[in-house]
Amino acid sequence: MHALSLLAISFGSPQWPLWIRSVLAVHITCGATGFVCAPVALATAKGGKTHRRWGTVYFWAMAGVALTAMIMSIALPILFLALVAVFSFYSAFGAYRILYLKDLREGGKAKWIDWAAGIFTFVSSLALGVLGVVRPMLVPVGLISLGHFRVSAVSVVFGFIGMRIAYVTMRGFWRPPREKMFWWYAHMQGMIGSYIAAWTAFSAVNLSHVFGAAWWVWLWPTMIGVPAIIWWTRYYERKFSPRPKPPVAPVTSAA
Repeated sequence: MHALSLLAISFGSPQWPLWIRSVLAVHITCGATGFVCAPVALATAKGGKTHRRWGTVYFWAMAGVALTAMIMSIALPILFLALVAVFSFYSAFGAYRILYLKDLREGGKAKWIDWAAGIFTFVSSLALGVLGVVRPMLVPVGLISLGHFRVSAVSVVFGFIGMRIAYVTMRGFWRPPREKMFWWYAHMQGMIGSYIAAWTAFSAVNLSHVFGAAWWVWLWPTMIGVPAIIWWTRYYERKFSPRPKPPVAPVTSAA
């Protein structure tokens, strides 16, 4: 049995050391916390105390998910888990950091941590996508046949998504955004994207018991979530766009 399939067991294999099973328990707890916090943050008034409080808890829960995933990926080891954990957390990280970079439009500069996280995510996502084509058995999730070749469709899709997220984020560092509310869109897109990643993990863990590592088990949250993000963005673009002022009737003097 491949090591990835072992993650579908709630608290790991009995053969795992206690410390790894403890890390997995923390991983699951952080994930469950994120599932609870995200809907509350999304449903409450943006910028309000409730939104900020639950959004902050969600961010640190996702940080816990990513950290524990990295620890397990090194200990087991599972290369795919490590590479996916990077870009999944970067969605939340970029969404969090953009709140401190609202002055990019006025010539503000990104900090070194923003550049380092973006570059690291781009490179690791590139590796994820390339391995899905040239060495799919190193990332054996969602394998499909293309003629005589085997390709990890999930790795290729996730790799492309991770590179795009990192590139679009870093592009705003050297090219000042034109949109006044750019930070609003980036924040919500990143947080929703992170929530999609959480649903992806939930789906993979639970549905893999029945359907195995089929590609759609990993990709259906993305197939639903990305159009939802596009719809949401266009909705707020219309909401924030300046409304034309009604024409002023000409003043005529009394005869």
